[in-house]
Amino acid sequence: MIEKGYTLTNPQGLHARPASLLVQAATQSKSAVTLIKNGNEYNLKSILGVLSVGAQKGDILVIRIDGPDELETENKIQALFAGNFGE
Repeated sequence: MIEKGYTLTNPQGLHARPASLLVQAATQSKSAVTLIKNGNEYNLKSILGVLSVGAQKGDILVIRIDGPDELETENKIQALFAGNFGE
């Protein structure tokens, strides 16, 4: 299991476009992928779940990955955060 925290730096927060990119990366994974904010857990493979987080710039989001392709999935998600979701 991999669990890592990311600070959201996108000025608009986790709106539809970056949320869909995260969900896309998670759904391509064979692992269970969970987003955690303030102790609440959300299925990262569900766009409605991710949008319901309401994450804003500066929020710390913890991503938990548990399964056979953890490292590959973590690399994809890390690249999205590092590249500010292409925005």
